[in-house]
Amino acid sequence: MKNQLRIIGGNWKRRQLPFASIEGLRPTPDRVRETLFNWLMWDIQNAQVLDLCAGSGALSFEALSRGASQVVMIEPDRTQAKFLTDNLQLLRVSSQHAKLKIATAQQVLPTLKEQFDLVFLDPPYSLNLWEQLADLADSSIKTKAFIYVEADRDLAQLTLPATWKLIKETKAGTVRAGLFQKIPEA
Repeated sequence: MKNQLRIIGGNWKRRQLPFASIEGLRPTPDRVRETLFNWLMWDIQNAQVLDLCAGSGALSFEALSRGASQVVMIEPDRTQAKFLTDNLQLLRVSSQHAKLKIATAQQVLPTLKEQFDLVFLDPPYSLNLWEQLADLADSSIKTKAFIYVEADRDLAQLTLPATWKLIKETKAGTVRAGLFQKIPEA
């Protein structure tokens, strides 16, 4: 069984991409994605992007469609990883522009050498991984980089690194989404 996601803007606007039907896998809603990428309009070009919990790939494909130079996607589910691989091939994305790590974010983060301009932190809500992944990812995030956090609860309830400053937020139904910026340590 498969579902479809739609790319909202950029080079692949309106393209439909399949993804697996897996419990807990829910692409960021179109309205929230549109808001997020409007916020990032001037910052997405040539960005180095890390998608900690790629899932359907909605955020990664949207970033690539809008000019990100490279996306590193992390997805532990092999069935969904196959959909991501197939979609990258369908869109003719080279391995220079997208890397897929088939493992958990907890396994991948300690091995990363790159520094990122934009990070997507959108874990399956039931796993409650926001704080753990934020702490593990923090050293891979450049100062002044942006971090998108999506949750099923008020973002103020999450204990995120003190250097992450909330600059914008929105909500759609039960989805709470915020854009943070990493500020220099005091």
